[in-house]
Amino acid sequence: MNLPIVPGTVWLVGAGPGDPDLLTRKAEKLICAASIIFYDALVGCGVLDLIPSHVKRVPVGKRSGRHSKDQRSINQMLVDAAKSGERVVRLKGGDPAIFGRASEEMDELAAHDIVFQICPGITAASAAAASANKSLTLRGLARKLIFVTAHAKSGEPLDLDWQSLADPGATLAVYMGKSSAETVSKSLIAAGMAKGTPAVLVENASLENERIFHSRIDLLPLAAKTALGNGPAIMLIGSAMERDQGRLLMGEREVTEV
Repeated sequence: MNLPIVPGTVWLVGAGPGDPDLLTRKAEKLICAASIIFYDALVGCGVLDLIPSHVKRVPVGKRSGRHSKDQRSINQMLVDAAKSGERVVRLKGGDPAIFGRASEEMDELAAHDIVFQICPGITAASAAAASANKSLTLRGLARKLIFVTAHAKSGEPLDLDWQSLADPGATLAVYMGKSSAETVSKSLIAAGMAKGTPAVLVENASLENERIFHSRIDLLPLAAKTALGNGPAIMLIGSAMERDQGRLLMGEREVTEV
């Protein structure tokens, strides 16, 4: 099916967790139909390799401590490109609507009467759970799935509803929580979560350099400090993450216990 992008319009496209094979067919068609693509730092190299050579590429990635563009500048760039008649794709890691600041960009586009649409992508929690051979929900044990970001503005405390997050009947997916592992651990325990609650940390989910670590919430600070490297990581916490005893290798991916 041909999926052209009308000149002067914008698509917010989910690039998934990094593995180009996890990109949706619709997303790939949109990438090939664009005349200009603004992409985040977490978009996988394999996905970027799918961009045709004639398409203009504009990196607008934001990583902790390394911001190339502030959000206001990115918003304006999207508006300017659309008004210039470009076929615009805004390529975001994971799913645009999950901690992707998509609403800020959509609000700005709407304020300038620019038509936009969203193409969803596989979010990091789904990719991480799949790599660890885990189900994010489990009948009778984990009936609720909670997505939360542990990234706070510089100098501000991590202000979350810890009582709600410590629900023993839920699986908690903590995005961008590597630097806040100690706060997450202490706060969940203080809110009543058992210290031995299983946790799985996945770094570079879906990529060739992916690493998987099994731990528990009272050991999260140690795991994040000693086991994780510089790659993006997600923490999956809850009874559904209980580790199969003796299983240290899944396919070609090494699984470590911390």
